[in-house]
Amino acid sequence: QVQLVESGGGLVQAGGSLRLSCAASGRIFSISTMGWYRQAPGKQRELVASITNGGSTNYADSVKGRFTISRDNAKNTVSLQMDSLQPEDTADYYCKADWIRGGSYYYSWGQGTQVTVSS
Repeated sequence: QVQLVESGGGLVQAGGSLRLSCAASGRIFSISTMGWYRQAPGKQRELVASITNGGSTNYADSVKGRFTISRDNAKNTVSLQMDSLQPEDTADYYCKADWIRGGSYYYSWGQGTQVTVSS
């Protein structure tokens, strides 16, 4: 199993910045891709950004140029730097880790952290 704990959410004004962090524990050696997802009230959970263990990144079009995902494999953490935040970025943000065991693929979610952007 892989356990994830997020931190860093909060309330910020439009145009401001926040940094989210996610720490992994457990079968960390089996983790491949890690990512951040978000879910706004009444909407489906969506991918924000992801990063492979080799450092390749993928971003949702809505956050390109504003958000940066990074990963520290030595510390088993993944972070999301969010700049130029807008009210539409308001959501619960979740960390996700994909991992492998016995040739099968699994994934784990963190508990979520709330981000609120005021106009």
